[in-house]
Amino acid sequence: MKFASWCFLLVTFLSSVNLIDAASPQHRLLTADSSKNRIAIIDEVGNTEWEMKIGPLHDLHMLDNGHVLLQTSWTHIAEIDPKSGKTIWEYDASTSHGNRGKKLEVHAFQRLGNGNTMIVESGTSRILEVDVHGKVVHEVALKVTSPHPHRDTRLVRKLESGNYLVCQEGEGIVREYSSQGEIAWEYAVPLFDRSPAPGHGVEGFGNQCFSALRLENGNTLIATGNGHQVIEITPDRKIVWQLQSKDLKGIELAWVTTLQQLPSGNIVIGNCHAGNNNPQIIEVDREKNVVWKFQDFEQFGNALTNTQILSTDGHAIVAVLGKDR
Repeated sequence: MKFASWCFLLVTFLSSVNLIDAASPQHRLLTADSSKNRIAIIDEVGNTEWEMKIGPLHDLHMLDNGHVLLQTSWTHIAEIDPKSGKTIWEYDASTSHGNRGKKLEVHAFQRLGNGNTMIVESGTSRILEVDVHGKVVHEVALKVTSPHPHRDTRLVRKLESGNYLVCQEGEGIVREYSSQGEIAWEYAVPLFDRSPAPGHGVEGFGNQCFSALRLENGNTLIATGNGHQVIEITPDRKIVWQLQSKDLKGIELAWVTTLQQLPSGNIVIGNCHAGNNNPQIIEVDREKNVVWKFQDFEQFGNALTNTQILSTDGHAIVAVLGKDR
């Protein structure tokens, strides 16, 4: 092969994979993409430590014991030991607690401090807490105008207070529910004087919120889904910080999904369905500078929805429950 041709192929290959910038923080991460049917742990230099084939997925967690809590389908949740590949615990919502024959999906789950697992069902519109044997120990009914198995919720997190912070995608509302199912706080995600538009990519628009994070200052950080932005809301519902679709130089936000605040205060966001000209995961500081980005359309595709940063420059990041308002 001629030298010029070899160089062209090398440049083409490198442009399609994730390049690690030595000047940026080096992150180890757990991430998943349904279009490639793949969940994986990627080390700080971009190598795959572990991977597993999955189906559709909208939530994931690295547990304190090193196991991964994930879903292999819209109804099947499993705890996997990456070292052995064994399934340690599993739960099938489609056949549990009166659900047989019903249309439902799970888009959120969480291992709780007491060892129980929160499972959030869309279609049946409820939050369940189940023990290690799958027995329901607590149930909360969600207030949903038109229940739908794919649109009732996206991510849900239990707060330190015992309340639940719920992204109700179909209604474009973030609600905080008490443990008794009462609405303690809510925020209707605005359309910002724009009309909704169909589509999952940059061409679409709406308020179909994906995730919400309660910050230590009591504010709530919201990924607006197909609203292409992240907003920070005070308890009295005022926007005090906003990252819009084209605020980042050379990057366009599409369906904004997961959120994580790092110990530095920087925010990691998922940028799903944005096309291979845009990174799939982005870390920004509060001045809206891009600190780190992940763009790998060889190993992952255009449906990389969920990510958890596990360590930075060799220092583990400890996951904590969301803060109370």
